[in-house]
Amino acid sequence: MNVKDYLVNLPHTWCAGCGNGIILGAFIRAFKKSGIDKDKLVVVSGIGCSGRVTQYLNFDAVHTTHGRALAFATGIKLANPELKVVVMMGDGDALAIGGNHFIHSARRNIDLTVIIFNNSVYGMTGGQQSPTTQLNAKTATTPYGNLENPFNVVDLAIAAGATYVARCTTFHVKKLEKSIVEALLHKGFSVIEVITGCPTQQKVKPAELIKLQKNIKPIGVFKKEEKEEFVDKYLKLVKSVKTEKL
Repeated sequence: MNVKDYLVNLPHTWCAGCGNGIILGAFIRAFKKSGIDKDKLVVVSGIGCSGRVTQYLNFDAVHTTHGRALAFATGIKLANPELKVVVMMGDGDALAIGGNHFIHSARRNIDLTVIIFNNSVYGMTGGQQSPTTQLNAKTATTPYGNLENPFNVVDLAIAAGATYVARCTTFHVKKLEKSIVEALLHKGFSVIEVITGCPTQQKVKPAELIKLQKNIKPIGVFKKEEKEEFVDKYLKLVKSVKTEKL
């Protein structure tokens, strides 16, 4: 398989050394392994560097407004439950302005596959602090160090009710591919946090960012639970109401 067969609008505009391309490649390879019909897949993205992913993927795709990718994805899934809907968001997009959508999508256990590109900074708009910026880290808006405790994405997803939760990095590409395959085939709300880097805003050479990710722990699958999915429950309710009216 040639990854380029699934891409359009190249060359991309991501910065040299950005981890987004690694995640994109892993997703395409995982999709191919999953056996899912290309015509049954929809990819939804929000705003930010990760949001550009839908411009490059040769699938049915929607580039939505900031923080609202999960709201759009929920509508798509309810309108056509046969579709496999994948949502790709940055850490700010998913957990700041989109945080409310994230926790309630997880609570409902909607059959969506969510991939969070976590570089712990707002990369596109100037390097501001995000909800996952590490304590004491210096950013454009925290020049003396971040005072706020960051979200632990895995813990948040599990507490909110997601039924598949994993964490990978752009160093552990094979593990990332495997997790994406599992998430695509899982029935329910699936979350994969991918630790990546922003060499432009974090002022660190790409090779150094990758080396730092090598020792990140823990990574892997933290939760995999079979539980009734929201759209299935909704369709059962609709059917029962129709039957009662007859």
